[in-house]
Amino acid sequence: YQAVLKHNPDKTIARFELGKLLLKTKQLPEAYDALALLIEKKTGNPEYHYYLGRVKEHSGDIRAANASFRNAVHRDSTHLKSLFSLSKFYVGIQQKDSALLYINAGLRFYENDVALINLKALAYFNDGQYEKAIPFFEKLIQLGEEKPFLHEKLGYSYFRNWQFDKAKEQYHELRGYPDKLATAFNGLAEVFMEQEQLDSAEYYINKYIKERSIDFSTEYANLGRIARLREHTKKAMDFYYKAWEENTENPWFYYQFCTLADEFYKDPKQKLTVYQKFVRLYANRIPYLQERAEKRIAELKEEIHFSKD
Repeated sequence: YQAVLKHNPDKTIARFELGKLLLKTKQLPEAYDALALLIEKKTGNPEYHYYLGRVKEHSGDIRAANASFRNAVHRDSTHLKSLFSLSKFYVGIQQKDSALLYINAGLRFYENDVALINLKALAYFNDGQYEKAIPFFEKLIQLGEEKPFLHEKLGYSYFRNWQFDKAKEQYHELRGYPDKLATAFNGLAEVFMEQEQLDSAEYYINKYIKERSIDFSTEYANLGRIARLREHTKKAMDFYYKAWEENTENPWFYYQFCTLADEFYKDPKQKLTVYQKFVRLYANRIPYLQERAEKRIAELKEEIHFSKD
């Protein structure tokens, strides 16, 4: 790019690509000069203002960065990256009204943009407006976003909105994530306490205390993952089984053991046994894992049936 510009300094595309590359390689003063020159010569392109804003952002000048993002939006009201950057900034400093101004502007053109929907949910959640946050967290899950923080925040929003059964559903979903078990147990305990179901509350408080105690389930699971990446199937299977023995409350560990056993064992009957045990141990705990296990059980039964013929 530099060679092109040396002979043809008016090549705007080359200068723009150079500016982006300099930003990516953290050569901020040089990136600033390249992008500022483009804006000086041709101010109509919102991308120039957006990337200049990114340079300022990386330099630590957030106020100047936001001014550049606003310049981009001024030139193109649908400029999604600038709208997102401004929305994220105002959500971060908990200025809900300013955040919603830019979030709603973006959602008018990109109604299913998960990043903007997430920011809208957080804007309301951080402001304590849980009832307004709920439909946006729900929409994210409907759009296929499966992340633990969504179940955690939606569960808490339901809890604060007196929708206790729905709160419990989300905390049970949260139990499917190894590092979120303690949060799930604590959430369930709070819900049952509020409902004055003291036996259940006590049960989950004890679960929470046990989960907070030191165990090595996560470490064994991480070793299992490493072994799997190295294609050491038997070793990975053994590590996930150890992780499950350390923490039998976590269905995910045993499900990983099942999938590895499926790879390792040749006999479909052995494979079938481990999947059936999973379903027996964790019936209705995590619906999508149960569906996968039941589908594999049906396939294995069919395989065993035809092998007899």
